[in-house]
Amino acid sequence: MTDPDPTPAPDPRDEAAARELVDALEALRARLGVLRLPLETPGAAAARIDLRQATGQLDDYLLPRLRAQQAPLLVVVGGSTGAGKSTLVNSLLGEPVSAPGVLRPTTRAPVLVHHPLDARWFTTDRVLPGLARVTAGHPADAARTAADGGSGAASAEGAAALRLVASEALPQGLALLDAPDVDSVETANRELSAQLLGAADLWLFVTTAARYADAVPWDLLGQAARRRAQVAIVLDRVDPGAEEVAGDLRRMTVEHGLGDALVFVVGEAAEQGSGALVDGLLPEAAVAEIATWLSGLGGDPEARACVIAATRDGVVDDLVRRAVALAETADGQEVADARLRDAVRRYHAEALTQVEAATSDGALLRGEVLARWQDFVGTGEFFRAVEAGVGRARDAVVRFFRGRPKEAPQVEQAIAHGLESVILDAAEQAAERTFAAWRGDGAGAALLEGLDLARVPAALRTEVAEQIRGWQEDVLSLVREQGESRRGTARAVSFGVNALGVSLMVIVFASTAGLTGAEIGIAGGTAVVAQKLLEAVFGDEAVRRLAAQAKERLNGRVDAVLRGQAARYTAQLDALGTQDTGADGVRAAAHRVASAARAERSARAVPHEGATRPWSGGLLRGAGTFRLPDTPGGADDAPAGEEGAPARRAGWWSRWRSRDRHEEGDQ
Repeated sequence: MTDPDPTPAPDPRDEAAARELVDALEALRARLGVLRLPLETPGAAAARIDLRQATGQLDDYLLPRLRAQQAPLLVVVGGSTGAGKSTLVNSLLGEPVSAPGVLRPTTRAPVLVHHPLDARWFTTDRVLPGLARVTAGHPADAARTAADGGSGAASAEGAAALRLVASEALPQGLALLDAPDVDSVETANRELSAQLLGAADLWLFVTTAARYADAVPWDLLGQAARRRAQVAIVLDRVDPGAEEVAGDLRRMTVEHGLGDALVFVVGEAAEQGSGALVDGLLPEAAVAEIATWLSGLGGDPEARACVIAATRDGVVDDLVRRAVALAETADGQEVADARLRDAVRRYHAEALTQVEAATSDGALLRGEVLARWQDFVGTGEFFRAVEAGVGRARDAVVRFFRGRPKEAPQVEQAIAHGLESVILDAAEQAAERTFAAWRGDGAGAALLEGLDLARVPAALRTEVAEQIRGWQEDVLSLVREQGESRRGTARAVSFGVNALGVSLMVIVFASTAGLTGAEIGIAGGTAVVAQKLLEAVFGDEAVRRLAAQAKERLNGRVDAVLRGQAARYTAQLDALGTQDTGADGVRAAAHRVASAARAERSARAVPHEGATRPWSGGLLRGAGTFRLPDTPGGADDAPAGEEGAPARRAGWWSRWRSRDRHEEGDQ
């Protein structure tokens, strides 16, 4: 008799709804792939783990499962160190496929056992695409290879590999995966175990009477409960008379949201005395109930479909919940980004205002600038000549320029020194204030690590000096252009571009605001002389326009300097891309998945031709606790295998299926 078809023929309505769900999930996967959560905002660390797990489960389980709904049911056997996972797998199959032992962690590479006719489902990257495949030959050879810790390139490079073992002891449509310890001392093994359990259609979780209350396994089981994964628990090594342990385990399953989980109990007596391991395998009686239950799944396509659908639906719902939570965390990243940028913008804008005030209130006309200007202008004789009339003033200006051209550069240098101090002081204060604001912010403090942003860089002095020289050239260009546009002033300009430019700079800085006492008269007189000089050459309207243009160009250059300093901070945020994390896209994609999932479940819930029961709901719900017999069983008198290979016994599933075939033949 041939094996039954592994799954019922799909209904076209189910397929169309499933395709829409796959499309929605692929769109969500793309959105999650570009989600940005680099800032240390509240909950960000946990969200990054959640993001990695969500994308991993999409890649390892959900998308592969939906794209191949007829693939075998994957049962992942996981649990604590030394719980007996590999021994249980070997005993269920009746042959060694995974190497148990006292050296932990034993399972260095996960072993996936499948029926030979199901090989095509696992040799490709349909499930767990990130793991390399190593195909084993004889199951005993696979066990020996696993005991050696790996083989081939994967082992040499330390990369994780999935070992595939074909066994006819398994029914077609069902696969067993022996995973590493969930509490392994090796981080890579723990992470791999969690990844494998996330790819399971059904968890078969193995623990012991001594360790069933450990925190690490329950953390994972709590995750299973949140995504409504189908779970069965094997409580191993329970001493006779300690049945209350099973009751306590059942209580814990209810407390952790796994009240529907099956609990199988394997008594310690099954592994002692005359009933000890035979060829490394548990007696048949010890695994009878587990084998019978799994065999029922293996032989019932609709039962398998129910388990697969229940786990898959739970994962989809959990994924939607995670995606919405991730979008909210990403919103927080954008808020933090805006907050940090606002601090940068605010303090550097204040620095620009500070420079604008210092270059407008007459403060720069103190000290060296004032002394050099007085040297340049000399006595009041020139001022009286300018007051005598515009025509005569131009001649006086020409004579003046001819007599004192060497004095103008000294005034320019004094102005440059004064401007440099003002700009550097403002930039320094902006850096200090921004640094303090970021250091007091959790997201900003993390970005400051390893960066020297509390002070302006030494190279800034050179940059400021270059900008000031550039501005002074701008002023001279303005004077030159104005002279070329007025033919009557060309002679004066030709002799005194520098002097006229210096005068224009003085006007830009001239205001008596902030000056007191004698300084008012000095600075005021300074500005009046400069203005009268320029008005004598260009006229008052042109002077007002020139002063405004010169001031605008100075502010532009100072702003460029300060924007460059602000960019030292904002570049840290630009590199992270947290202005737009993609939160809205993730949120919209999550809503689309939720809608598609509802439609897919509605289509699936409608009975179609050939279906004997709905495909929704969990097969495990409402089940009780199974107690395995403590009476040890014996090994079959099976013939030995190849020379040098251990004897193989039939395995519970093989005998169970043979019995069914025999009964069907009698009928």
